[in-house]
Amino acid sequence: MWKYIKRYLHYAVLASVLMIGEVLMDLLQPTVMSQIVDDGVLGVNSGGVGDMRLIWTLGLAMVGIALFGGLCGSLNNVFVNLSSQNVGNEIRKDCFRRIMTLSFPQLDRLGTGSLITRVTNDITQVQNLTAQFVRGMIRTTFLTLGSIYCMFRINTDFGLIVLCAVPFIAACLGLCLKKGSPLYSKLQKQLDIVNSIMQEDVSGIRIIKACVREVYEKARFGKANDELIKTQLRVLFIFAFMNPTVNALMYMVITVILFHGASTVGVGGTTPGGVMAAITYATQLLNRILMLVMLFQSISRGFASWKRVKEVLNSEPELKDGPNGGEDLKSRGEIEFRDVSFAYPGGGRPVISHVSFKIRQGETVAIMGASGCGKTTLINLIPRFYDVTEGAVLVDGLDVREYRQQALRDRVAIVLQRSELFSQTVYENIAWGDGTASRDEVRQAAITAQADEFISRIPEGYDSVIAERGMSLSGGQKQRISIARAVLKAAEILIFDDCSGALDLKTEADLYEALQRTNPLSTKIIVAQRIATVRRADRIFVMEGGAISACGTHEKLLRSCAAYQDIYHSQIGAEDEIDERA
Repeated sequence: MWKYIKRYLHYAVLASVLMIGEVLMDLLQPTVMSQIVDDGVLGVNSGGVGDMRLIWTLGLAMVGIALFGGLCGSLNNVFVNLSSQNVGNEIRKDCFRRIMTLSFPQLDRLGTGSLITRVTNDITQVQNLTAQFVRGMIRTTFLTLGSIYCMFRINTDFGLIVLCAVPFIAACLGLCLKKGSPLYSKLQKQLDIVNSIMQEDVSGIRIIKACVREVYEKARFGKANDELIKTQLRVLFIFAFMNPTVNALMYMVITVILFHGASTVGVGGTTPGGVMAAITYATQLLNRILMLVMLFQSISRGFASWKRVKEVLNSEPELKDGPNGGEDLKSRGEIEFRDVSFAYPGGGRPVISHVSFKIRQGETVAIMGASGCGKTTLINLIPRFYDVTEGAVLVDGLDVREYRQQALRDRVAIVLQRSELFSQTVYENIAWGDGTASRDEVRQAAITAQADEFISRIPEGYDSVIAERGMSLSGGQKQRISIARAVLKAAEILIFDDCSGALDLKTEADLYEALQRTNPLSTKIIVAQRIATVRRADRIFVMEGGAISACGTHEKLLRSCAAYQDIYHSQIGAEDEIDERA
């Protein structure tokens, strides 16, 4: 954590100095009070005659000490928050930057719910840990040691009485920490589960309601939350016994001090003011030890959270950048698969087996096949979302593993099956494709994607804010905005992964016609299930079982590929085929 703390060390140092000032004022108060009682009220050193002037003088001094201590404490809080909040801010930003570099398998292993917990709750615990170290530990340590020292100054016996209780208190504290600390890691993991269920259910609320599964999801969330509370209560129960035990020990100490003080006052071993001061110091010591219990809870939880945050910060991206930025390569949009095989990490069986083909610049290629045959996996290898297990994928003659990832993905625009929109305006969602695009260019991209007409009809047009995850739009509208975003990027390679299924046939035909007109040199790869979508492609790849079983034009495949014929007959029918040939 040091690399984050050292950036704001000046705040921490100022906070520490101010805290020491506050502690010194707290330690000075009982001594002044003792003098008021002995000399001002009882007149111990003046034959039993009190001194009202001394009482006023020292009373005002106590007020001044309290005010100065309060000022130090307030400024300490300011600088503690400046250091801890800035440390948390830096860690949170670094965590997010690291998450953005992780590969898909790494993100799957960590899980969305866990990542949310780590970036929010865990880093908050780390902030608290930093604040407790800067404020709580310094205050508790100095006030504890200072109270013991002051008690020794008043009377050696008082100091020894307190020291006798310290081993018992330390043993009690150690036992509670030993039992409670391991539960904090478990607590955070259970919070991961709660967050994961919450995230899934909120994003999938429509299907939950459609399937009338509210009761089931309530039970699932309730079970996860019950486990979280059960662990939390175990921690609280462990420390619940700590406070009464420490209280009992310290009040026993105060009682012993009172008995010993009563016996020594009579023989001149101490003064009534000294006994009162000793009791005040003992009370301060009691409060600090109780605070120490709370501190150790926060610190234990903070370190458990830091381990989880550090796991993200120390995660190295599995996909490393290649040395080539593509500056010396001509951007043509040519793609080649050379005997490519691929299996997902931990999946065992290959999803793609020995696939080879080449796509030329400006060519439109469609990929068809049954669900699960590897179509999406195949296109995910082009922008290098995954690395091939065997063989090589080349873009413009260079292995994608040789590219720097940003340079490679600058050449590719992809529209995924699931339209991902953000809670921003329509304009901002489309402009994601090119952050430097003008408003006219955004509108032109929307026209190409057949989106301009419906965007112009909504109340604020391109300035309309889209609801979270695009919930305020229909499926077809979301798809067209996603397509407009890809078109705006003006990449050499355009990939459409079954992203027009919600469009009617006329809109879809107009879309691909506009694409061919506005982006004639872009290589286009269309993954689709509908014959009407792929029939105009230059070539159609038919995939079966992770391999390309046939390749050709629509007419050629109708004559020679049984799998394509089956798809065609199931969608269009034999009569349409006869009419078409006639």
